[in-house]
Amino acid sequence: MFVPASFWPLLSGLLAFVLSLAAGRKTIHYLSRLKLGQQVRGDGPKTHLAKAGTPTMGGILIVLAIVIAVVVFPPITDSKIVLLFATLGYGVIGFLDDFIKIVAKRSLGLRAREKLVGQFGVALLVALYASARVGTDLLVPFWGKTIVLPTILYIVFTTLVLVGAANAVNITDGLDGLAAGSTAISASAVALVCHFLGYSDLSLFCGAVAGACLGFVWFNAPPAQVFMGDTGSLALGAALGTAAVLSKTSLLLPLIGGLFVIETLSVIIQVVYFRLTKGQRLFRMAPLHHHFELLGVPESRVMTRFWLVALVFAVLGLYALF
Repeated sequence: MFVPASFWPLLSGLLAFVLSLAAGRKTIHYLSRLKLGQQVRGDGPKTHLAKAGTPTMGGILIVLAIVIAVVVFPPITDSKIVLLFATLGYGVIGFLDDFIKIVAKRSLGLRAREKLVGQFGVALLVALYASARVGTDLLVPFWGKTIVLPTILYIVFTTLVLVGAANAVNITDGLDGLAAGSTAISASAVALVCHFLGYSDLSLFCGAVAGACLGFVWFNAPPAQVFMGDTGSLALGAALGTAAVLSKTSLLLPLIGGLFVIETLSVIIQVVYFRLTKGQRLFRMAPLHHHFELLGVPESRVMTRFWLVALVFAVLGLYALF
């Protein structure tokens, strides 16, 4: 039966969802056998201590589901290749970080300098490609027109967008189901944006991201049977950021991913406030989801409400497109 290409993003998402769901239990079993259990930071919420030992690095499942779902639907365009490069590149950085946390029993994994070198390296390559092949013009939300940046400024800006997007999702990955569910919402919105702008290959990729995340939520929802780890969160953030860059909607991404922006700002504000006041804290703990946890709000309720916030921002981002 002939299926119009406009339905391929939906089918790609459905395939990624089924793949993630079908391989979930075996992946969790395999990670458990390898004793790849989560290392819980001692300075986090005390309720999280019970999560120690839960299999992590489940992001491998998400990334593989995305890759298969994308490759199945032809053609393999340059944009797909760049998206796969960024997603897998950041996924490898996250994998190394997770592996060091578990093997070396070091809860912080890779050193900050090592992470940033890898992240900026991958982001710079994507930015160089985009400046040469996509153009340096950016769509302005609520205006419907584009602005053109000087090449150097565009490369710097795009590099920061990719690194920022990856780390924003990483920061949000602190509660069961939170990052996966929020990313599924944001990726769905980006898929629609790309579809409306005529980037069918980007839309298909984002559909796969959303589907893979939804399949992962099946096992990651409270109480989580598996965590995505940095393997998943960095890869997902890079996928969203790269899709925005290639569709010239980098300025729209902070609106669609508003929840990730809020979570990141809560960390920045906490650090700045702590230093200015010489030891006082504005939030009980950052990122913001931990603040609500320490106020006594059940984890599942925080997750659900944050999903709703992510949905509001996604709808607002779609509105800003027109």
